[in-house]
Amino acid sequence: MLTDTHAHLYIEAFNDDRKTMMKRANDAGVHRFFIPAIDSTYTKAMYDLEKEYTSMVFLMMGLHPTSVKENYKEELSHVEEQFRNRKFYAVGEIGIDLYWDTTTLGIQQTVFRKQIQLAKKYKLPIVIHCRNAFEEVFDVLESEKGEDLFGIFHCFTGTERQAKKALSYNMKLGIGGVVTFKNGKIDTYLNNINLKHIVLETDAPYLAPVPYRGKRNESSYLSVVCEKVAEVYGISIEEVTNITTKNSKEVFGI
Repeated sequence: MLTDTHAHLYIEAFNDDRKTMMKRANDAGVHRFFIPAIDSTYTKAMYDLEKEYTSMVFLMMGLHPTSVKENYKEELSHVEEQFRNRKFYAVGEIGIDLYWDTTTLGIQQTVFRKQIQLAKKYKLPIVIHCRNAFEEVFDVLESEKGEDLFGIFHCFTGTERQAKKALSYNMKLGIGGVVTFKNGKIDTYLNNINLKHIVLETDAPYLAPVPYRGKRNESSYLSVVCEKVAEVYGISIEEVTNITTKNSKEVFGI
């Protein structure tokens, strides 16, 4: 049983074929889906997805760094209200993104830190988004490090040094389609990282693996990621499936 630890299955890209897409995922052996939040405009869609696939879909709640704008205080209040009202399995996805907008770095750092503290309050993992911002993310993690800080470095694309630094903060590495890219580079050192620190993800509908690169990603393609990881480690697909699903259970508690 494969676990997709990161997929935005509620967004508009799947509105026309969500049922058949989910069936393809199940047919490919994917039966657990962890769903990251973006911002308040998607909350209802997330809840609707959970209602339709109650036994397979597990929700996170948080404010995505690219949605950190002038109204961030209202968005954070929305996140906090959701946590008061119901159960989630992680705070995410949260972090820092300096690819799209560098001018919001200050408030992104503030929002990231506040959401880490929210995760600690509820004893939950965090799921980190990091783009062009490894040192900035590490600075915040360093200030918040401790036994109560743990989670997943989603869509990990850094160097081996950065991977090991991420692990030092009790993070697992979320490995997705990038591991299949010729210029992705993480496949050149990944087998130096113990598989107990790895979880699999798609980030659907983004970052589809080869041979689907450039097309809409979906959770059934997790099997392609799993095959590549097995190749990198020189072990069986079954072993990768079993270990990474076990790792996901350790992070999310289910």
